[in-house]
Amino acid sequence: MGVAVSDEMGLTAQPVTTLVRTNRRQDARSLLRVIRKHACAAIVVGNPLYMSGDLSPQAAKAQAFADMLRQETGLPVHLWDERLTTTEAHRHLHASGLAGAEHKKVVDQVAAVLILQGYLDALAVREERDAQNS
Repeated sequence: MGVAVSDEMGLTAQPVTTLVRTNRRQDARSLLRVIRKHACAAIVVGNPLYMSGDLSPQAAKAQAFADMLRQETGLPVHLWDERLTTTEAHRHLHASGLAGAEHKKVVDQVAAVLILQGYLDALAVREERDAQNS
């Protein structure tokens, strides 16, 4: 499970770590340590929808995980479409010159950065639009 955080202004996403998945409860505990360490104010969870936009079985699991995080942390938890982020992460890694065999170590972190950055960019657009309409 790739983990990324944003800067304090919420402008950019940076990779933090890749957590090895075990079970939902242990995954949550590991993630809670990262959340506390980085004093996170909100959480963005990748939502693996089908290409059609329909809910996949993995998306249902992601939503249940998001609900658990919401209950455990009391923080706002946002689901964000993660379709094709792993493919895009591989493209970025290939373009950076990293050998394909090395991708596995960091691809989930890069995908987490793409998910978080997409959320941050959309949030900035929404805030700008709201400011113009005020």
